[in-house]
Amino acid sequence: MRVLAIALSGLSLLMPLSLLAAEPITPISAPTDIDSNKAEIGKQLFFDPRLSKSGFLSCNSCHNLSMGGADNLTSSVGHGWQQGPINSPTVLNSAYNLAQFWDGRAADLKEQAAGPIANPGEMAQPHSVAIQVIASIPGYVESFVAAYGDESITLDRVTDAIAEFERTLVTPNSRFDQWLLGDKTALSGEELEGYQLFKSSGCVGCHNGPAVGAALFQKTGLIKPYATDNPAQGRFAVTGKESDRMVFKVPTLRNIELTYPYFHDGSVNTLEEAVNIMGEIQLGRTFSDLETGKIVAFLKTLTGDQPNFALPQLPPSTPATPQPDPFGPKPSQARS
Repeated sequence: MRVLAIALSGLSLLMPLSLLAAEPITPISAPTDIDSNKAEIGKQLFFDPRLSKSGFLSCNSCHNLSMGGADNLTSSVGHGWQQGPINSPTVLNSAYNLAQFWDGRAADLKEQAAGPIANPGEMAQPHSVAIQVIASIPGYVESFVAAYGDESITLDRVTDAIAEFERTLVTPNSRFDQWLLGDKTALSGEELEGYQLFKSSGCVGCHNGPAVGAALFQKTGLIKPYATDNPAQGRFAVTGKESDRMVFKVPTLRNIELTYPYFHDGSVNTLEEAVNIMGEIQLGRTFSDLETGKIVAFLKTLTGDQPNFALPQLPPSTPATPQPDPFGPKPSQARS
């Protein structure tokens, strides 16, 4: 019998392919081909605020690994207290995305990593200055030599290292994964009923595979227009095709209970409301309160093991390291 070996919590489990193929959702596992030297640099860079103009913001500011890889804000706060135009998607399991950003304008994690650094509404640091900062720090130079073979520090290498670290941010061993892999006690009756509703209602048409989504683009408001004040138009901004208006990357549902608020505009605070809206505008279905509760119970079983590691020790700057610019106007001081 053909089998599939899946690493889960350090164990190698053998499962018949036929059993896994019977379900539209498959277990998720961490990659095994990580370059540890590059990933370690990427981890440092992910947490390093010196990549930002203010010296205050890092990748982790908007993709907080203590908060499901997101920031739980309607939209993130960038340089000078600017509010971003769209909700920050989780970085967890993002290696499974067919493309990066809601509109898919970046093909992969490496391309995505470059965007926020120079974006004037995010980290606001010109790429040339960001590279100058990293190249001025001996600890980084030593690490790049070990990982890449020489002292050359380029944007390509910086984003490559960040992407390699982000590839490690996979969350296996959810209770649903345990159920898929044979532990039929991992889910309650209510959760199983929620999963059956999730399948029979058509949710799995978009939310399937190891990431429970993230593998295709879909129109938001397929059956009924989605009411929002957010100006984002999805793939239309990338392709200019009218058929791509309001077409967004389908988000992963893994760890969904941690990554509120929901949708590209961050306008929905609860899973219950999100399920009801999706049922109405995507499926033409009105769920009862009981059905909604069951689906939400199932969705919460998709929370997996969160990244768990010691915070990286960042190498110190030197007198040659460019100094950060002011973050923005200081709040007025209260007078007694």
